[in-house]
Amino acid sequence: MGRTSKDKRDVYYRLAKENGWRARSAFKLLQLDEEFQLFQGVTRAVDLCAAPGSWSQVLSQKIGGQESGHVVAVDLQAMAPLPGVLQIQGDITQLSTAKEIIQHFEGCPADLVVCDGAPDVTGLHDVDEYMQAQLLLAALNIATHVLKPGGCFVAKIFRGRDVTLLYSQLRVFFPSVLCAKPRSSRNSSIEAFAVCRGYDPPEGFTADLTKPLLGHSYDVNQLDGPTRIIVPFVTCGDLSSYDSDRSYPVDLEDGSEYKYTLPTQLPISPPYQEACTLKKSGRLAKEIHPQDCPIRRVDTLPQPLATPQPHTLLAPEMEDNEMNCSP
Repeated sequence: MGRTSKDKRDVYYRLAKENGWRARSAFKLLQLDEEFQLFQGVTRAVDLCAAPGSWSQVLSQKIGGQESGHVVAVDLQAMAPLPGVLQIQGDITQLSTAKEIIQHFEGCPADLVVCDGAPDVTGLHDVDEYMQAQLLLAALNIATHVLKPGGCFVAKIFRGRDVTLLYSQLRVFFPSVLCAKPRSSRNSSIEAFAVCRGYDPPEGFTADLTKPLLGHSYDVNQLDGPTRIIVPFVTCGDLSSYDSDRSYPVDLEDGSEYKYTLPTQLPISPPYQEACTLKKSGRLAKEIHPQDCPIRRVDTLPQPLATPQPHTLLAPEMEDNEMNCSP
């Protein structure tokens, strides 16, 4: 195991560094664009939950390079600057953030809104799917404020048990909803992307960030249509390209000589920075593993209830020491 280990296990991580992308997720947006031509005719784009900025990089190169192109990146975390990208450090659930986006577009709505945000997964699939669905709805909610009629919305989605309910909610606002799986997204992951085109809100709908979409305070009776639908599933990217679930040798088949490449941009203010500092100084709470506690097998077996005795018997001192797990 060394610093080349991840380069072998994740070829897209390696390629992202070698091509100057901040994260491997840049390939996902590129492959989505190959399939759906997302950037065609787009001059104003918004990247929600943008940090560390790989999707903003793609938008900057595809759109920001145009004379009339504008890209706005939004995230709660600070992000290193990118050429051609205007950054907003704000909350996508706040109306002030939506107003600031429109202000940067000089009062014009966006042609494209993308969101590659995801919660910190817990490993509890039902919880992770619910949190991701809420994040997607928050992105959709602010998109209703900043997206022009006929615009496009792309967001990460977890294909869980209730994903058909999410599709039906998206279809209320978009006549075309597809589920896309880029080649660079691992097959072992339930991650996919909802590609929604032709933004067309229901008649009489008024965007309101003070009432989260389909939340406990939202009147769902005003949204007509089926509660669950099945949408087309599309795979994106060249099927003969690298497999994201496969490990590759450091010397790839194209004959290029391997040379370790540092990440393009390290996180400037990660939420785990304080924990890393405490761990390096030895001040982080030590985790106690079961193997560190010498409990005898007989102590783990259920014991019958003892008959009360008139005198209290003290356990031998040796057993107390054996059961003491404190460092």
